Amino acid sequence: MFRKAPIISLFFALFAPFAVNFTSAADPTYWQDVRPIFRKNCTVCHSVRNLREPEVSAGLALDTYASAMKGVKRPILIAGKSSQSLIMAMLREKDANKRMPLDAKPLPEEDIQLIARWIDSGAKEGTKPEELTSAATGRTPSAHMRTLPVTFPFKISKLPQLEFVLPVGPLPPVAAVAYSPDGTLLAVGSYGRVMIWNAKEGRPVQALTQVLGQVNDLKFSPDGTLLAVAGGQPSARGDLRLFSTNDWKLVENLGGHLDVVSSVCFTADGKTLASASFDKTVRIWDLASKQVKQTITGHSDFVYSVAFNPKGDWLVTASKDRTVRLSDTATGQSKLTFSGMEQDVLAVAVSPDGKCVVSSGYEPAIFSWNPQTGEQGKKQGGHDVAVFELAFDRAGKLLVSAGGDKTVRLWNGNTGEPIRSLAAGSMVYTVAIHPDGQQVAAGCFDGMVRIWETTGGRPLLTLVSPPAVGANIDWLALTPEGYLAGNDHLLNRGQWRSAGKPIDAKSIWATLRQPAQIVKAFQGEKVPDPIFSK
Repeated sequence: MFRKAPIISLFFALFAPFAVNFTSAADPTYWQDVRPIFRKNCTVCHSVRNLREPEVSAGLALDTYASAMKGVKRPILIAGKSSQSLIMAMLREKDANKRMPLDAKPLPEEDIQLIARWIDSGAKEGTKPEELTSAATGRTPSAHMRTLPVTFPFKISKLPQLEFVLPVGPLPPVAAVAYSPDGTLLAVGSYGRVMIWNAKEGRPVQALTQVLGQVNDLKFSPDGTLLAVAGGQPSARGDLRLFSTNDWKLVENLGGHLDVVSSVCFTADGKTLASASFDKTVRIWDLASKQVKQTITGHSDFVYSVAFNPKGDWLVTASKDRTVRLSDTATGQSKLTFSGMEQDVLAVAVSPDGKCVVSSGYEPAIFSWNPQTGEQGKKQGGHDVAVFELAFDRAGKLLVSAGGDKTVRLWNGNTGEPIRSLAAGSMVYTVAIHPDGQQVAAGCFDGMVRIWETTGGRPLLTLVSPPAVGANIDWLALTPEGYLAGNDHLLNRGQWRSAGKPIDAKSIWATLRQPAQIVKAFQGEKVPDPIFSK
């Protein structure tokens, strides 16, 4: 309830003839009062763009006045009657498993009362904001945003200063990459989407859009049948989904986290999944029942990363509270705390033999820990700024780190000694090692995925997949030698230039557009230099 000051009461007493007009002007409207609440708490799921995915939206959109009034099979609100409106019952539901927003904190009481007053006062639309009206051009939002050119330079001796320019920027950062257990698939996560690349075909084969917000982490199950996708809406709800790799359909939505899910990890037997969240908790899931077995609450701030030991009987977590904790999987109890870091710990990993834990973060040194005693081992410097992710290969011989200093660094997994640094040209948020240990893939701030061989550090591929326009899956793959492949819809929008000037591209396309060479590069093979006809 809003309490009116005495001066307001005096106003009504003196100017009663004008009271009706004043009250009408003060009535809440959809665009000015209610839509901001829906946008913050509801439209990440219930939006027009998600209507074709009922498992996400339930067929309800709240991001336009017309869709909100339409409801699903019947209206969810009755103008003038909030007490009889379904939306109010859903917002006030006592059962957390049924209450909206789902898997999130209840709306503040003042927001619920505002929505009720809006309905009771006639559910008026109000005036649509000018920026939304002017943006109604008939194009998709992603198409409307594609205004910046992205340049791909080619180092070909016979064609100096050759470059291919595409109007697809800015590209959303890639914050998650993961190889499938057999190495044939590479999952790439960015905002609102996961792209599945097939190494044997040299192209993406699936785009998963039934995800909420930024994709922060991806993991394939050990048997390769599931893909876990972590993300969510900051300060509102976490999102953790399981997809079947057989048909890429959503298998389960594991709800409960009250803030974004930052990291996920499977046990080696594939029976258990752990999820770390900014809500300061780690949840341990039984995948047979899809239920939470334990909730770990030992950290006092965001939990950034989680990793199981090989047996799955304990796990380690990295946090903004500047600690790494080792916790028992069965009981959820903390057993050891690794401390002494001066800044946020962003990444943690366990060696395949379970004898070593490594961590890093805004303090970019690689810290090594004894999981039996909690004692700190070697502290290895290398990166200039933050380390965002750490990963061991299957054999434990190689450790890879993703750096904010625009490098991927390879370390000896046994001794911690540096092996080499790979220049990415952009901040690196995430890394994944191919199951055979011969390749490392990195997701970068500039929206590109870069792949190198690990033995000599030779660059293999650069992968790009701009946000979709309509039903298209746009993609581009390039090799350092100059070969490229992509879908027609995207490539036809590009322009070849030399020394900054457009050139005739007929012979260039004939020589450089070679999907077969992209497949070879995906397999780690050395591809030949292109030969141009005279």
